[in-house]
Amino acid sequence: MAIPFLDLAQVHRELRDEIVAVVGAALDRSHFVGGDLVEAFEHDFAAFSGTRFCVGVSSGTDALRFALIAAGVRSGDTVVTVPFTFIATAEAISQAGAQPDFVDIDPRTYTMSPERLRTYLERCARDPRTGRPISRRTGTPVSAIVPVHLYGQIADMDAILDLAARFGLLVIEDACQAHGAEYLSRRDGRWRTAGSIGLAAAFSFYPSKNLGACGEAGAITTDDGDLAHTCRLLRDHGQSAKYAHDIEGYNGRLDAIQAGILSVKLRHLTRWNEQRRENARRYDKLLADANAALDLPYEPEWSRSVYHLYVVRLADRDKLQAALASRGIGTGIHYPVPVHLLKAYELLGLRRGDFPDAEQAATQVLSLPMYPELLAEQQCAVSAAVQAHIAEGMGST
Repeated sequence: MAIPFLDLAQVHRELRDEIVAVVGAALDRSHFVGGDLVEAFEHDFAAFSGTRFCVGVSSGTDALRFALIAAGVRSGDTVVTVPFTFIATAEAISQAGAQPDFVDIDPRTYTMSPERLRTYLERCARDPRTGRPISRRTGTPVSAIVPVHLYGQIADMDAILDLAARFGLLVIEDACQAHGAEYLSRRDGRWRTAGSIGLAAAFSFYPSKNLGACGEAGAITTDDGDLAHTCRLLRDHGQSAKYAHDIEGYNGRLDAIQAGILSVKLRHLTRWNEQRRENARRYDKLLADANAALDLPYEPEWSRSVYHLYVVRLADRDKLQAALASRGIGTGIHYPVPVHLLKAYELLGLRRGDFPDAEQAATQVLSLPMYPELLAEQQCAVSAAVQAHIAEGMGST
């Protein structure tokens, strides 16, 4: 049977009446930008994320860009992130006026390696006036760190925050794939929700996300009232009131219809995330016998992933993808080219071999079908196809 990599139609069939009602209400009000629907979603998503404030914006990229600018990142700064992410992470840094620089990933979690970050920062010179680290690669002061919570799992934030405090750096979370993910903070002695750990966080509500709009949308979460206020100005041409432009801003507002749709879906998100976890556990069991040839997702004891993606890893990834496609099974690759090797960033002067763990992962990771409505029999079929391919490979050696 054909098994799609992602099935967005089913959830919208189930929620069709609620979504149509939201669109109808928006049409009746004829208030399509901002207003009650946006404010209601912002209130509810802040509560869901465990923060005081949420600022709805037009995309996850705008969310990260506005958060960086509002936090104080400026032209001439360097912001450190990872090369194993979607280009939007680096774009937001560049568009905030800073230069992106990178540290390698932990090869098990695919998130920022605190050990590599420590080495990077300890090798930096120090600005004699401010004491801030100076990037050896860019020659400019490092102002912030952007850890990326990848595939639904939070980076090891305690270690990252400790390093940030030691070197006087800001931490802005890229939580675009981690809606509802949790992290056990050993220093706080409690579980923290993605988006509530750094100074601020960026979320994307692209349709394929765990919480997805029916179009583009994003949000910033934070406990900092001043930062939230500045983000509200930035999203709306710097306006504090109509035609009162306090700063130069952008057109990055959240549409009211998208906010209303997100409010409908948010009521189901906890259940959907748990269904994803159940599906991940089923995959883990079904693929356990193939574990010698196939790396399954690694979830540390301090992590509660929401499995935005279920990503396996093996040396002949491309052959497995082709074999699954021949059986009608959809897959994805997230991400086939690390950011530092993209043509868009060739002016950074980075080369193959600079970040070996990210580069190797890019050639080996494969995302299997994963969504809340995925059926057990579909997972069995995927698992059987994966194991058949592995067995064929072993038989030919």
